[in-house]
Amino acid sequence: MRLHKALRSSAFAIVLAAGVVTPVFAQDVQTYTSKRPFDEVRFELGNAVTQRGFAAHSEGNLGKMLERTGADVGATAVVYKNAEFITFCSARYTRMMVEADPANAGNCPFQVFAYETTKKPGEVVVGFRRLGSPSA
Repeated sequence: MRLHKALRSSAFAIVLAAGVVTPVFAQDVQTYTSKRPFDEVRFELGNAVTQRGFAAHSEGNLGKMLERTGADVGATAVVYKNAEFITFCSARYTRMMVEADPANAGNCPFQVFAYETTKKPGEVVVGFRRLGSPSA
């Protein structure tokens, strides 16, 4: 239980450091919205990850990938104006998770993301994948 709260609060703190304001809940993802410019929010999100001592594994531009591959899959809609993610890991939290239940390896790496849709320009959504309830 303590691990679950610690992980949740770390991801939450990273998202909050990006200057988000309004929570929105959807299935296994927790999101917050911001009216700050996308580049500013994305920069702060990356800083929040590294300032907490986490090692970023990868960063990706989901928006550009979808734009680039849209025609290949018959898509015509442009969903995102901007959409990026950061995956990162914590040796401490990962160790605690997998010692509690080896299947928790599926929760690593952790991921945070930011996006701005074409339908709501100027509204940046920042979020993370919520971990399930602890089994023990």
